[in-house]
Amino acid sequence: MVNTVAAIKKTFRYGNHNVTLETGVIARQATAAVMVTMDDTVVLVTAVGSPDSEERDFFPLTVNYQERTYAAGRVPGGYFKREGKPTEKETLTSRLIDRPLRPLFPKGFTSEVQVIATVLSMDPQVNPDIPAMIGASAAVALSGMPVTAILGAARVGYQNGSYLLNPTLSQLETSDLDMVIAGTEHAVLMVESEAKELPESVMLGAITFAQKEMQVVIKAIKEMMAEAGTTTWDWEPMVVNPELEKRVAEMSEAEISKAYQIRDKQERQITLDELRDQVTEKLVAENAAKATKEDEAILLQDLKNVFHSIERKIVRGQILQGQPRIDGRDTKTVRPISIRLGLLPRTHGSALFTRGETQALVVTTLGTERDAQTIDALEGEHKESFMLHYNFPPYSVGEVGPMMGPKRREIGHGNLAKRGVKAVLPTPGQFPYVLRVVSEITESNGSSSMATVCGSSLSMMDAGVPIRTPVAGIAMGLVKEADNFAVLTDILGDEDHLGDMDFKVAGTTEGVTALQMDIKIDGITETILKAALEQAREGRLHILGVMNQAIIQPRQEMSQYAPRILNLKIAADKIATLIGKGGATIRALTEETGTVIDIGDDGQVRVAAADLSACEEAKRRIELLTTDVVVGDVFEGTVTKLMDFGAIVTIMPGKQGLVHISQIANERIAKVSDKLAEGQQVKVKVIEVDRQGRIRLSMKEVAA
Repeated sequence: MVNTVAAIKKTFRYGNHNVTLETGVIARQATAAVMVTMDDTVVLVTAVGSPDSEERDFFPLTVNYQERTYAAGRVPGGYFKREGKPTEKETLTSRLIDRPLRPLFPKGFTSEVQVIATVLSMDPQVNPDIPAMIGASAAVALSGMPVTAILGAARVGYQNGSYLLNPTLSQLETSDLDMVIAGTEHAVLMVESEAKELPESVMLGAITFAQKEMQVVIKAIKEMMAEAGTTTWDWEPMVVNPELEKRVAEMSEAEISKAYQIRDKQERQITLDELRDQVTEKLVAENAAKATKEDEAILLQDLKNVFHSIERKIVRGQILQGQPRIDGRDTKTVRPISIRLGLLPRTHGSALFTRGETQALVVTTLGTERDAQTIDALEGEHKESFMLHYNFPPYSVGEVGPMMGPKRREIGHGNLAKRGVKAVLPTPGQFPYVLRVVSEITESNGSSSMATVCGSSLSMMDAGVPIRTPVAGIAMGLVKEADNFAVLTDILGDEDHLGDMDFKVAGTTEGVTALQMDIKIDGITETILKAALEQAREGRLHILGVMNQAIIQPRQEMSQYAPRILNLKIAADKIATLIGKGGATIRALTEETGTVIDIGDDGQVRVAAADLSACEEAKRRIELLTTDVVVGDVFEGTVTKLMDFGAIVTIMPGKQGLVHISQIANERIAKVSDKLAEGQQVKVKVIEVDRQGRIRLSMKEVAA
């Protein structure tokens, strides 16, 4: 059915950009569609909901963000010349939209919903992610789906002591902060950021600044809804039978409370699963014996929900009453930490970081310039010299599961850890290596991404990467009922699942380098956020102290298996000489020395090999090859060709000179072959270099 809403357009100023929201013109068969224009960036966002009555135990929301290369006036690369699987940027942006949108749907709503954001035009200074988030909020609001609030979104930068609202990509290059915030009229729901060691007060100020500024977006969406006459779906949540709630509580509440005294995660989970099965089996049998039976599928779903509610009430109640947490800690204690370095002998750097029942094996590999990742983005192609990959195999949580490559969650966690350590990396001039860090999560019970931050810092230091200072990460949680709240340091998986906030902070002793926050409830005040940030700082400093006991500074010597890289600079007009005709000179040089040689357009040359002596030999030859030959220089050369009047001698790769027959020996010789043979090593001296660069050599002057 075609959507009959009349065309509606709203325009407002947002930072230094003009933003236009338009609906009723394009994609009218979607439940709702909104075209968002921010300067020359245009994103079409559609929302389609299926108001079916199928019972599910999850909310099937799908968010897809996709970039079209025509948006930047480009043709896709590759053989097929069309867009393929989602890029990492597309995956991360899809998550950025999904995370604040999902909590807006009420508990028990299980209809299928799909949001698709398509980038149609790309302004090279305006990242499409904020327009996509705004469009997703507007489309869902106009669709009439039963969301609890309207979402706004903003990006915040920080430069020279001032906050920047929706900074351009050029401004972000010099900004100390890149933060994306999503929230409603009264609450912040999501934060995703990276920073250059900023204090907690600046990070908190950025959140409150964005929350205030995004109200113009929410106001515009409300006006569009009013003009469109949006009506909310006729949906009511399923109500659980109060008698069932009472019966399950009588049968299981005391036992659930005992189960949450078990500190071992798997033992606790087995106990809870067995208890849930016992209660379910008994109540299903009771239902079967009734004259008026309840639908068994509905009963099973209600039993699952009631059991979860009891778990939630018990765990949260214990915390708010000041009782020990599930594993016996108070709210501020970090779990025991153990660290092992250099445990993998053939890798360039490795660290095993264990915090409680969360463990990350992190490995660093050093590569040369040609190992850099080529990113084919809408903004243009560029090279990425630092890669951080996060793997979460099913065995890490004691499960069996398919191994199908990185999922959205793994890509997102890897990106968060990458942002956490990026601020302390050396510049290419200080350390000319490409870095790849891989985190293998071998055990998981709470914040494996922050274990990855700690392990990455340790692993790079073990590899000899001269990071400026160590980085640690910690995950915080929150339990809030009315005005009573408790902030939890270093949360467990169950505390994350049953709590109200997941708040991850990475940083150094000086400040925050990355912050990610997902909030499930309204009413998170500035006071609570301030307390969480301060408590996170205390926990982070504790972890850094433990890490410093394992390794205080990067190793001075790299692994013997890591490549050695030497840098040198040649004149730009000598690049062709170094490469040679058809690449012959550079090819011979790499083959003879066993090195990898990369040449920059500015004459910067990097020589890499596993053996330092090979690098030094290649460097020596490059210097000889690109240095102008001066009269009086003496070389050890090779006779490459004999002629009647003399011999051609190669004095360095790509450079030859003539030894005239009269310059071979002091005495007169009849034939050149009487004294020389092809392949013979001889010492020669440069006696002339003419205007055309031709070199005359002498053997007899060396003897003299």
